Amino acid sequence: MSKPIRTYATGRRKEASARVFLSPGNGKLTINHREAPEYFRRATLLMILNQPFEVTETVGAYDVWATVKGGGLSGQADAVKHGISRALNRVDVEKYRPVLKRAGFLTRDPRVVERKKYGRPGARRRFQFSKR
Repeated sequence: MSKPIRTYATGRRKEASARVFLSPGNGKLTINHREAPEYFRRATLLMILNQPFEVTETVGAYDVWATVKGGGLSGQADAVKHGISRALNRVDVEKYRPVLKRAGFLTRDPRVVERKKYGRPGARRRFQFSKR
């Protein structure tokens, strides 16, 4: 099976949505027209981005070009990770799917923020009780 020139996948987490393009290269990560270390300044977020490559042992084999919007930085990093995992899965299903599935990278994390309820200051928090 020949490797595709460019693979596309969508990743989501919380309110963030990422469009990820994967192409054979030397490991360059570009997010919203900026280098990954410039966009995600925290080391933990950069580690999250590289997890799919480490699991599949393809560090430095692919270039990533992604556009991400919505949510905060943590949700955006997880959305890009989800997109990278899905794109790698499309590159070679037999080779990458079992390890990505075992690591849980192909599953979309369904947890989102619970909505605020009326008569309360937050989703579940109650106003301070005063006996007198």
